[in-house]
Amino acid sequence: MDKKAVKEKMVAVHEKNSGFRKEFIEFINRGSVVDLAVGVAVGGAFTAIVNSLVNDIVMPIVGLIGGGVDFRDLKWVIPNFFGGDTEAVIAYGNFIQTAVEFLIIAWVIFMIIKAMNRINRKKDAKAKKAL
Repeated sequence: MDKKAVKEKMVAVHEKNSGFRKEFIEFINRGSVVDLAVGVAVGGAFTAIVNSLVNDIVMPIVGLIGGGVDFRDLKWVIPNFFGGDTEAVIAYGNFIQTAVEFLIIAWVIFMIIKAMNRINRKKDAKAKKAL
């Protein structure tokens, strides 16, 4: 291969890499990717708030109603029938707590989407009247 062909090949590879890099930068700069990153960050903070709400407020009240039960302590212990010292612990109280957290998160998301849909319907109605 002569020098001219090598140079042309190198330029083609560079242009291909530059196109990929440019396309990647355009992808990152799109609003949807930035919105997704913000959504993940806010979602993480929201999860911490919901966990605190469930663990510190809701479940103690539910426990009182249920006779002073702390759901985190509810478990089944299955002894090891094979002669070892370890036993299996099925922590169904943690499952109940996690299920309550899920229901609260799902309800809050539903309420937010419901409010957003109501706002969008009002905007659409105003836009139709303006026409």
